[in-house]
Amino acid sequence: MNKTDRLLNKDKLKIIAEQLRKPEGDLAIDVAKKMNSGNRLINLSTIEALEVKPHDRLLEIGMGNGFFVKDIFALNNSLHYCGCDYAEIMVDESLKNNEQLVKAGQAEFHVASADALPFADHIFDKVFSVNTVYFWEDPEKVLAEIHRVLSQQGKLVLALRPKASMEKYPFVKYGFDTFTKNDLTGLLSENRFSVMNYWEKEEPEQDIAGKKMKVETLIVSAKKQP
Repeated sequence: MNKTDRLLNKDKLKIIAEQLRKPEGDLAIDVAKKMNSGNRLINLSTIEALEVKPHDRLLEIGMGNGFFVKDIFALNNSLHYCGCDYAEIMVDESLKNNEQLVKAGQAEFHVASADALPFADHIFDKVFSVNTVYFWEDPEKVLAEIHRVLSQQGKLVLALRPKASMEKYPFVKYGFDTFTKNDLTGLLSENRFSVMNYWEKEEPEQDIAGKKMKVETLIVSAKKQP
């Protein structure tokens, strides 16, 4: 590969990283659809880990285009779901994709950053997020906000690709922070969460940036502490 090709490849990887972090512009809708496909199993596993109960109030941080909201309501139709994302186009797409749930007052979507959640204290039974922790510029501040909006003994579920897997992806060098299981459980324990359980799963290989890559899932559930 010559210098020009290397520069072009670097620019392409930066664009991929930027779009995964915050889908924007002409690429955003296609990027979201690809994320739905590539992240199908991790999302469904996360929904299972929530262990939803009737009338639970749920908050998802970084729901993308809201494609998997229907799978949550398939488990129980008495839930109230709230999603927030700091990409405005993703909120718009979520509203379109879940129009009936929004009209029925069962789901709502907001443009918001994870470190400044626009919600009152103690109103959610469960908070969850899939593949966003890499982008938290101040994890302690984000966890403080999640702690604030969770009810007493509320539950947090975080899902991500573990460090050993993520570091093999060529775009990760451009703005991603990676975590081992111990990194994540330690971070939670240091910020007033008690780790309840974790799941480590291996998924089928995926085509990532033009290469067949091993895909792994790490899901950690934790309970809010005083």
